[in-house]
Amino acid sequence: MNKIKSLADLKKLKEEVQSKIKLREKGDNPDNLIQIKVSMATCGIASGAKDTMNYFIEELDHQGIDALITQTGCMGFCYAEPTIELTMPGKQPVIYGYVDKAKAQEIIDKHIKLNELVDGIIPVSYKTIDE
Repeated sequence: MNKIKSLADLKKLKEEVQSKIKLREKGDNPDNLIQIKVSMATCGIASGAKDTMNYFIEELDHQGIDALITQTGCMGFCYAEPTIELTMPGKQPVIYGYVDKAKAQEIIDKHIKLNELVDGIIPVSYKTIDE
């Protein structure tokens, strides 16, 4: 454990503990929450997924929207990074590609608030012509 040398260190520790507690409390009942999984594999991180995840965390908190935001490994859509999986309560997950801050804001404004799909959906499963 790091030593606390200043008030700033104490505040930082407090924020870290509170965020872990908040995540744990939300994690107990995730089906009733908006869930956002951000792909944070190497390709996602290189494409800006960390900035995307931080933006979702900060913006949803700022707007008072209760959501569980977590990171996940590779989703298999490396060409479309940063990618996210958005699950609204009681709905099937939707995967969005090329999610930068502007696309994240559009997802918040339209999909999360108004339940309208926006451009950039990556099909999770698809059928060939033969099927």
